[in-house]
Amino acid sequence: MSGKVVSIEEVVGSLSSGMTIGIGGWGSRRKPMALVRAILRSDLTDLTIISYGGADVGLLCAYGKIRKLIAPFVTLDSIALEPHFRRARQNGTIEFAEYDEGMFMFGLYAAAHRLPFLPTYAGLGSDVMRVNPSLRTVKSPYGDEELLAVPALTMDVALVHMNRADARGNALYLGADPYFDDLYAKAADRTYVSCEKLVDTADLLKEGPVQSLLISRAQVTGVIETPNGSHFTTGDTDRRDEAFQKHYVAAAADPDQWAAFRARFLEGDEAAYQDAVRRWQEDGK
Repeated sequence: MSGKVVSIEEVVGSLSSGMTIGIGGWGSRRKPMALVRAILRSDLTDLTIISYGGADVGLLCAYGKIRKLIAPFVTLDSIALEPHFRRARQNGTIEFAEYDEGMFMFGLYAAAHRLPFLPTYAGLGSDVMRVNPSLRTVKSPYGDEELLAVPALTMDVALVHMNRADARGNALYLGADPYFDDLYAKAADRTYVSCEKLVDTADLLKEGPVQSLLISRAQVTGVIETPNGSHFTTGDTDRRDEAFQKHYVAAAADPDQWAAFRARFLEGDEAAYQDAVRRWQEDGK
């Protein structure tokens, strides 16, 4: 396979400090973690991140990569609040635009359709306007109702993780939820898809039903095969590694434990990470 197949290193090498990067998935589910880990190893900084946030955001906060975050939440799902994100917010080390989940979705839709904004009722009557003073309202030309104008969440680059893809960039999911990865792909100037497995185009629909073919090659710049690349978020089994996630959270609570965690799991390349996780599992944690 050739087509649009690239390496993790090529993707991250094409990025620049100061970029706006969208990261697909949802909370602790199907995140492009191999690409996130590669960003941690890079000299990229001053990033604006757009994400239904989880460990992707937390790790980028821990490494000082984020200048501004736009998100409706940053959660590990079974653990309500991502610990590194919480610390970054408490210490004031990142700028944060907190949107309602519906507002965030409309921002993605606006960017995907190349609109400057979309109107919505979501957020009205809440503190969203107070904590985001740059937001504006518009009046409907059809009924004079006041609506919140959600700005387009435009991105330089989107990073998403899918279960299967072909070399041309067509990609499908096998879990129960597509999340909003297709909107990320349409909203960005460039989209990179990491996947659990590359397959021939003719075999794509042998993996899942036609409605699971979520992302078209027309929106994809490059595709990367990264088995287990969404770890420790959900992947092919649609189950996250809860034991490892708890280990991650426990380490985040103590500077010495976090230093040991970083040294063991995050200082090498992706192959080293996967090997360290495998040995950790085999050793009984």
